[in-house]
Amino acid sequence: MKREEFLVLLNKYLSGQTNAEENKSLLNYYESFQITSDWDANLGPKEELESRMRNRIQNTLASEQVKVVPISKPFYSKTIFRVAAAAVVLLFVSISVFYNNDVFNKPENSVIINKKILIGSDKATLTLEDGSVIALEKGKTYKTGNVSSNGEKLVYNSENNKNTIANNFLTIPRGGQFFVQLADSTKVWLNSESQLKYPVEFVDGETRQVELVYGEAYFEVSPSTKHKGSKFKVKTQMQNVEVIGTQFNIKAYKDETNIYTTLVEGKVAISNAKSRELLAPSEQSKISRDTDNIQITTVDVYNETSWRKGLFVFKGMPLKDIAKVLSRWYDVDIEFADPALGNVKFNGVLNKNQKLEDILTTIKNINFITAYEIKNHKVIIK
Repeated sequence: MKREEFLVLLNKYLSGQTNAEENKSLLNYYESFQITSDWDANLGPKEELESRMRNRIQNTLASEQVKVVPISKPFYSKTIFRVAAAAVVLLFVSISVFYNNDVFNKPENSVIINKKILIGSDKATLTLEDGSVIALEKGKTYKTGNVSSNGEKLVYNSENNKNTIANNFLTIPRGGQFFVQLADSTKVWLNSESQLKYPVEFVDGETRQVELVYGEAYFEVSPSTKHKGSKFKVKTQMQNVEVIGTQFNIKAYKDETNIYTTLVEGKVAISNAKSRELLAPSEQSKISRDTDNIQITTVDVYNETSWRKGLFVFKGMPLKDIAKVLSRWYDVDIEFADPALGNVKFNGVLNKNQKLEDILTTIKNINFITAYEIKNHKVIIK
């Protein structure tokens, strides 16, 4: 079983959707882990975690009257699989809550649902220079001048127009995402609740500048060598990102106190009124709205950009921050009956193309929460 297959199967199990054979495969794979020094102490005591998860799976198998067959070790005992297994365990249950936390021992309650929450989809609104607004969504096509859309992406073609350049706005609502290819062939993936301002045409030799007004976007920039050396710049509220030719992610939501820029490959310069810093691949800058200071750290690029590939990757993230991510994608408001629950940390890899109820049930099944209620398009976590 490949790591990706294991994660999908694990998520399915935690949602209560696996059959007997899948449960057996999950247990066999889990028991193959050979982890000692690779264990992450933040997850809590390894032995207790292993016992807890093994008992849950075995009890499920026992209730289904399925015989558990131990798996042999040689194939998985190789170093490469030990390292992979350690990474999987980190995502597996990901318990950053210590086991004496009262949240872990609360009794099960029922889940109350009275309104269907839709999964996010490809949708956006395009605002033209003259103020016209066009709705873009699956099943609808749009074409005018050098721009066209099939409802899932927006593509601009260069017309080599040297006259005054018009600007467009692409706005992604909560519950949406969209892709746009700019006139210079730069590709931009926009996350939920985001807005991008950009020219409909670029002039070779002159700086290509766009503005992430708010939200999150992943950029794959067309190199300056294809545009007579013209640089590419991204402006946000508190910084400018200067690019030569690269891939990077910017997160600058209005309701968050920090702005994050993560470099995937290439080279970028982050600057504001106070300083200018260069980023290397796998580095992330953080600018606080309170201080304007730029801090540089090394991060896991996969975790930071997984949203573009249809995944939620939560690594040691408080539930209150996870709630923000889910609120944007499912277009709901999420509250905590007990504010202390918002500080509980959770790790996991979840598919964005599943119902919100399935994700909440997954978190509930790991005993992080006891119940949730959906009422009038609001989720209350208990």
